[in-house]
Amino acid sequence: MTPGASPGATKRSFRHPASVRRMSDTDDRPGAPLAADPALARNPQPTYRSLVETTPAFRMDGVGVVAASRAAADAVLRHPDIFSSNMSAIDLKTRRPLIPMSIDPPAHRKYRKLLDPLFAPQRMNLLEDPISRLANELIDGFIEDDAVDFAARFSVPLPSQVFLTMLGLPLGELPRFLEMKDGIIRPQVVVGQPLGHPDTDRHQQAMADSIYAYFEKLLDERADIRRDDLLGHFLDAEVEGERLTRDEIVDIGFQLLIAGLDTVTAALDCSFGYLAHHPDDRRQVVEHPESIPSVVEELLRWETPVMAVARVATREGELGDCPIHAGDQVLALIGAANLDDDDCPDADELRWDREANRHLAFGGGIHRCLGSHLARLELRVALREWHRRVPDYSVSPGVDLDYSPGIRSVDTFPMLLGPRPERP
Repeated sequence: MTPGASPGATKRSFRHPASVRRMSDTDDRPGAPLAADPALARNPQPTYRSLVETTPAFRMDGVGVVAASRAAADAVLRHPDIFSSNMSAIDLKTRRPLIPMSIDPPAHRKYRKLLDPLFAPQRMNLLEDPISRLANELIDGFIEDDAVDFAARFSVPLPSQVFLTMLGLPLGELPRFLEMKDGIIRPQVVVGQPLGHPDTDRHQQAMADSIYAYFEKLLDERADIRRDDLLGHFLDAEVEGERLTRDEIVDIGFQLLIAGLDTVTAALDCSFGYLAHHPDDRRQVVEHPESIPSVVEELLRWETPVMAVARVATREGELGDCPIHAGDQVLALIGAANLDDDDCPDADELRWDREANRHLAFGGGIHRCLGSHLARLELRVALREWHRRVPDYSVSPGVDLDYSPGIRSVDTFPMLLGPRPERP
């Protein structure tokens, strides 16, 4: 995948799955089978391509309606009046809608007007040097070793420390925050029971309650204290001339906690998982660091760490040729939409020199990921600094990376480190 005149594309061969509907055999909760299927999370591209080519929008037992093509996914993401993000779209055991994820227009606009400037590109670019220093400090901790757990030593601590510092939460409590986050996002993995199982529901509810309790206690402690962090900003912020309420600050904090500690980690796991298995492609990154911004976008498109986005239909209609009924669960399978040739020519090829890359890895429409600019910066810095100092690496022999479903991260990433250049 050489940048420049030659496309250098790598074409993957896909096998069509024997039966897409088999994924619904073990769990009848709406949305659960696609969101919780470990086999799909490990190797989603063959199924994605099959769905795009054969069934761009369809009704699936145990899921609802699935939008697999780019056109169908766009229709879901860009029409919040028909496909709502309200609390019935996904069950996270929350007391109130998370802000801004579970808020639809018109209220959604006022919250994004407050939050978007805090994550604007110009503001995020000021973090490049601190993030670079942190990346190198983390690498310093294992640069002399022959092996490392990439997840424990890099993909978790890098974005987590950046986020906790921004929000104003103590770095020493990261293990507690990760437990909370995992209990909300992937309780079935933590508990070892499927989504909808009583034990899984109890654990998810307990973690949700603990997040509310944490932020409520923190607001008590910070009531008369102002610091240069996001929490300090929220305590004095106004929306349309009115101060944020205590509940609104808690609901924003809940949303930021579960998103800020997970999605960039998942993107790092997916990106480095791909590069660790494809040394020729990795070599292009090492030899052409100027290509890293486009590499980041192409890996986001190909891997799509957040596999799908959930919505609920508000009225009757059609999605392609598939009838939609009010109350239907609707899943925009953005990983599949990112492999649609109708929007991305030769979508089954990874091309570091792809000029137009309108992928949906950060979602789309008004609910597009609030932290996308920060995520892109962290990914660019991580790939640049890592490959400058650790150009050769591979997954440890005999290890199959086990990606969690829904949001594709790994619990452990055993990695062998090859020869490293001498530091000047």
